[in-house]
Amino acid sequence: MPSVKPGNGSNLVWSHGLVDRADRARLNGHHSVVIWLTGFSGAGKSTIAHAVEKALHDRAWRCFVLDGDNVRHGLCGDLGFTPAERSENLRRVAETARLFVEAGSVVLAAFISPMRSDREHVRQIVGPENFIEVFVDCPVEVCEQRDIKGMYRRARAGELAEFTGISAPYEVPLAPTLVLRTHALTLEACAQQIIELIEPALVLDKDAVK
Repeated sequence: MPSVKPGNGSNLVWSHGLVDRADRARLNGHHSVVIWLTGFSGAGKSTIAHAVEKALHDRAWRCFVLDGDNVRHGLCGDLGFTPAERSENLRRVAETARLFVEAGSVVLAAFISPMRSDREHVRQIVGPENFIEVFVDCPVEVCEQRDIKGMYRRARAGELAEFTGISAPYEVPLAPTLVLRTHALTLEACAQQIIELIEPALVLDKDAVK
């Protein structure tokens, strides 16, 4: 039976299907989760996310990357970069990630997400039990050297306002599940650390699901 979703008014109900998350996990052979990669622009978030996605896909896992630039082409195409719009951007991403988790996928979300309060809001939307925070830690000067889009140069020239690390703050995670120092580690090592973190917890015991 459909149930009323709290906080959205009595005229809205959450429709429950005949296939649930546990059913999808049994079919996939693994649980679902959100891996949230946060850090400066150029730190390596998207590159790592896609490397992990490829490795998991090769193992027949259901997985998908939600990338900061990509969602602004459509889902969040109407938003700018004020603090309020950044918060709304991440709220929409979190709601999308929550649906992917319900669908049985491992979500790799690559977003600067500079404010702790926004990351905490994401955690609450997807559920703390479904949220793994990965701090992609890289010094700003190294990120600038990697900057193929010229964003840091434009920010230092005053052409971009509210640019994280230059004219806007970044709040370092206080207790991330994993820290990847990409200026000291290879891409392969970073991806492997994530896989080694999630695999024991997510893979289903085949004997237990028969």
